[in-house]
Amino acid sequence: MNHLFTGSLLATAASVLVPSVAPAQAPSAATLARTREPFSFVVSAPYDAVFPLFGAHEERKWAAGFEPEFLYPVPPGDQPGMVFTTTQDGLPRVWVNTAFDAASGHVQYAYWIADIMVAFIDIHVQRSGSHETKVDVVYERTALRPEANPKILDMAHSDANSGPRWAEMINGYLRSAAAK
Repeated sequence: MNHLFTGSLLATAASVLVPSVAPAQAPSAATLARTREPFSFVVSAPYDAVFPLFGAHEERKWAAGFEPEFLYPVPPGDQPGMVFTTTQDGLPRVWVNTAFDAASGHVQYAYWIADIMVAFIDIHVQRSGSHETKVDVVYERTALRPEANPKILDMAHSDANSGPRWAEMINGYLRSAAAK
């Protein structure tokens, strides 16, 4: 799904879930923070065990505190086009999955935080031997108003250092699940 369609879909979801309030004056795009932070890591497990963990429904198994409320599909399941909400750090977010393709290893999400930002998370999961899987992640964030710039920059700093933390959480979950 392309970014233009994703943006339209996200805007539609946002208008349904949050009343629109027009700002007195739209900020200049030059004053808004825009970040792009890639990171990579390796999971010590086969691809078939790792790929599903990047769906929002399955992510709950390894990401402490990640509790999506599914709007689509119901009952919850990981598939392209899923729509859900979360509240993280006290901020409600509306999420749309724009790619969930096990054949190519591609997963992508767009999410929106009212008056703060829009983010894209692009994930590529790749076989790296029979018992290892390489994961490449890119977070892109755009502030929606200049006052949100410090928050965006803080989140980007955290994104840049996420590889080791994600690897630890996923590998830990998989070790625990194998031990059961």
